[in-house]
Amino acid sequence: MLTRWGRDLDPDEVLPEYPRPQLVRDSYLNLNGRWDYAITGGDAEPAAYDGRIVVPFSPEAELSGVGRQLMPGQTLWYRRALVLPGGFGTGGRVLLHFGAVDQTCRVLLNGVEVGAHTGGYLPFSCDVTAALRDGENVLTVAVRDDTDTVPHARGKQKLERGGIWYTPQSGIWQTVWAERVPDVHVERLTLTPHLAESCVEVTVHAAEGEASVEILAAGSVVARATAPAGRPVRVPIPDVRPWSPEDPFLYDVTVELGADRVRSYVGMRSFGVGTDAGGVPRLLLNGRPYFHAGVLDQGYWSDGMYTPPSDEAMIHDIVTMKRLGFTMLRKHIKIEPLRWYYHCDRLGMLVWQDMVNGGGRYHPLLVTAPAFVPFHLTDRWFGRPHRERFLAELRETVEHLRNVVSLAVWVPFNEGWGQFDAARVAGELAALDPTRTVDHASGWHDQGAGDLRSLHVYFRRFRAPRRRRDRRVLVLSEYGGYGLRVDGHTFNDRNFGYRRYDTPERLGAAFARLHAEQIVPAIRRGLSATVYTQLSDVEDELNGLLTYDREVLKLPEDLVRAVNRRLTLGQAP
Repeated sequence: MLTRWGRDLDPDEVLPEYPRPQLVRDSYLNLNGRWDYAITGGDAEPAAYDGRIVVPFSPEAELSGVGRQLMPGQTLWYRRALVLPGGFGTGGRVLLHFGAVDQTCRVLLNGVEVGAHTGGYLPFSCDVTAALRDGENVLTVAVRDDTDTVPHARGKQKLERGGIWYTPQSGIWQTVWAERVPDVHVERLTLTPHLAESCVEVTVHAAEGEASVEILAAGSVVARATAPAGRPVRVPIPDVRPWSPEDPFLYDVTVELGADRVRSYVGMRSFGVGTDAGGVPRLLLNGRPYFHAGVLDQGYWSDGMYTPPSDEAMIHDIVTMKRLGFTMLRKHIKIEPLRWYYHCDRLGMLVWQDMVNGGGRYHPLLVTAPAFVPFHLTDRWFGRPHRERFLAELRETVEHLRNVVSLAVWVPFNEGWGQFDAARVAGELAALDPTRTVDHASGWHDQGAGDLRSLHVYFRRFRAPRRRRDRRVLVLSEYGGYGLRVDGHTFNDRNFGYRRYDTPERLGAAFARLHAEQIVPAIRRGLSATVYTQLSDVEDELNGLLTYDREVLKLPEDLVRAVNRRLTLGQAP
């Protein structure tokens, strides 16, 4: 089922925008587009390839032009010619970047292995300088993806798809690109705003040297500093303009290190927890209580699966939710391309970021039954092999997204999926990133840790529980899920939803009644954030505000805006 952006897709001009807005160089070669592909039963490269695939869409996605499922034990092969253009420069190093490849891959240039990676949601790079030759080079990528048959991070992919579990996708699903850098270059930047002190802490990660830093507001330089490689330096910002969803102002940042020059940005904001005038625990933005009116965002597309069909498609989702009055998106069990976070930063949309789940087979009693009969178990009931892999990916995720201005909350575990040592993990997350809050166990099996008391309520009436001694902030991190089938805009004939309605009028009346009778009254009793399920339909799930192809908004805009206005104004004591 194509989206409007998928229908307009040019296979030779796929996602051409610079893929890393948080660290920009002028050197950029986009390698998306048509590649050769093959699927084999072994590890040896095939003598002949099966056809053409449009990268970075997975072979399971309609926009790839393939329509084949990679199965456990098979190898997905990619191949294309690589020719560096004349204006690409000389000297230094050539780096090859992959935004994400699901799940395990090897990268070869001219038959020489130049890199390998395991983990389907995080970027990696290869230094290909030594393997490059003049003229045409041959780039090959070999991928294995065992989906949910191994305990790796897999998100909501499942070979036996259905209900809340979706068709698995494989291989390259984010932009592939190359850049040339000097031998000594900026490897990454850490930009930490300290709003209360009116400064930005800048760390230039590099092998050596001293960098020059400029911070600009609306094109004018407002601060300068020098930063020795690897050493954090605090740069004062005069007349600070705070970032918020209502005023998402971003400062530009430029860094020069020898012959290397990069551009980035930063927003001056702070997140935390505190109390309102009535002593009720609240989420804070820039030191003041701020209600997070959120929507659950799976990040799936009817034609691209994990991969948005265009930059405009990503913007559409964010802008539409903002127009409806939402102030937050909970990115559910997925890490998006960096451009998605950039658009949240510049458009003013708060983000709650889930870590990607994994682990062994999930027992239905532990992960489903609490939706009907609330109960909490301690972590000893959960088995999770390869815990160190999860922790390593958690740390890498924090570093990968550390500079995202809009990211307000980390969510390491959801509904017991692969949950283990949740209190300890929450403590490690808080130590890794003390600038954000932590929802340590979203939904159930609460271990009493983190900053939030996080509830999922679908099949019973929601009432704000008594606070007693728990001084954490109360959030309703999933609820609603009201479904409506819109014929002509569905994935199949299934109809999954937590409550089903047969007309838009009945859906709208139920949506308004839910909020008026249950959600708004809970705000004065401490409710500080909501996450409505969900942004769009996904496969069997017909409980989206939008259809899967993003063509139909199921509820009147005025109705949703009015409900969200009551939520965001209802926090006042």
